[in-house]
Amino acid sequence: MIPALFVFAYLGVVLYIGIFAFRRSRGESSEGFFLAGRALGPAVFLLSLFGTNMTAFTILGSSGHAFHNGIVTFPMMASSSGIVIPLTIFLCGTRLWALGKKFGFMTPVQMFRDRWECGHIGSLISAVQALFLVPYIIIGVMGGGTALSAISGGLVPYWLGGAVVAIVVMLYVFFGGMRGTAWVNTFQTVLFLCFGAIALVVIGIGMGGFQQSAEALLASPGTAPLLTRERVSPLFFFSYTFIPLSSIAFPHITIFCLTARKMSQFKKTVILYPFCMLALWMPCVFLGVMANRMNDVPQIQQKIEARRTLAVEGPSLSPDERDVLREKTVADDVLLLLLERYAPIWLAGLLGAGIMAAVMASDSQILALSTMFTEDVFAFYGGKKRYGEAAQVHTGRLFIISSLSSRMPWRCERRKTYLIWRCSMRFRVMRLCHRFWSRHCSGSEALSGERLRAQFGRRCRSRP
Repeated sequence: MIPALFVFAYLGVVLYIGIFAFRRSRGESSEGFFLAGRALGPAVFLLSLFGTNMTAFTILGSSGHAFHNGIVTFPMMASSSGIVIPLTIFLCGTRLWALGKKFGFMTPVQMFRDRWECGHIGSLISAVQALFLVPYIIIGVMGGGTALSAISGGLVPYWLGGAVVAIVVMLYVFFGGMRGTAWVNTFQTVLFLCFGAIALVVIGIGMGGFQQSAEALLASPGTAPLLTRERVSPLFFFSYTFIPLSSIAFPHITIFCLTARKMSQFKKTVILYPFCMLALWMPCVFLGVMANRMNDVPQIQQKIEARRTLAVEGPSLSPDERDVLREKTVADDVLLLLLERYAPIWLAGLLGAGIMAAVMASDSQILALSTMFTEDVFAFYGGKKRYGEAAQVHTGRLFIISSLSSRMPWRCERRKTYLIWRCSMRFRVMRLCHRFWSRHCSGSEALSGERLRAQFGRRCRSRP
């Protein structure tokens, strides 16, 4: 229970950061609440942008994926992301910042509306984007519940851990807005980058050295492929390079690009982003692979036995039996089990707080939903003009409470999340065309008002 106390202390710190940001920004405009006044400094911009890109999958999921698939997880996911994401920030993020600075855009949909000169299509796009963000928010809450339950040794139930994380995130986003979210993300990023290195050293010493463990894995025919790429075809390996292209198209990443004080800040972000990826992903992937040598951790041995049974007897088993075995092979808690086994209690608590920092990445996504609702719906349809800017900020805060409260009881299924992800990838191709293809232009040409009137008998409303 002692490690859990460290985690609760950490949650109290991030909550205070949000309240402190609220005191600093009381009475500010909607741009101040939703975009931090477009005034984030270079260090906060880099660390908060990197931190908001890292979700529960980065810490828990990457180690679990490496546990089953081996060291190939790092070049497939981390190396490609460390190259492609900075390039998209350089090519797209700078354009987004310039457009936002010049025309006052606060959301991606406002850019669509001005480019296509069609307001209601922008409302549809806003709803679709919100739908695509939901699985990522749920995964963040699920990751918090998994981490808190494992760190407390089961004393905190999974549902309660998820609820606690959701409430803390909701409160500091409610009070701090974008400024509080950026400060919390900066604090969290520093925390999990430092504790990732500490975890690598502590667990390595506890295991007796990584060289001995790696040699043992190579000596066994069943585990030797985990240290190579032989199980992954070159074409499948190369296909993962295209996944990070979607990062810049996420609404919360797009909105974050609008918060920088100067365009020159993107230069440092592009240069340092790959080093942050290396510092975070390498410990997670390496420890996930080395966990296959943990013969003295019963929970890990159960996962290995279930995986072996599926590989040998899978075709002869019933679907229900295969589902039970697949559930046992889920390895999202491998890193937490290693900490529990090899780290002292007090250090396990500190490292657990670092892991919680990584899985609590849904704050910027929740704020992005609130920004999209208040700007693309409330303000666009006259709410801001009728009730004023203060009412818009209050509406955004109420939306934060309602949106996260409605998602706390949800359980995210892998298959449904994958289908939504595939749909969102197709949608993001359209968004990239919107930014770079000159003929992907206004509604007067591509979806003109004349054509819409001919089809629907009503006029397409343009952005005021």
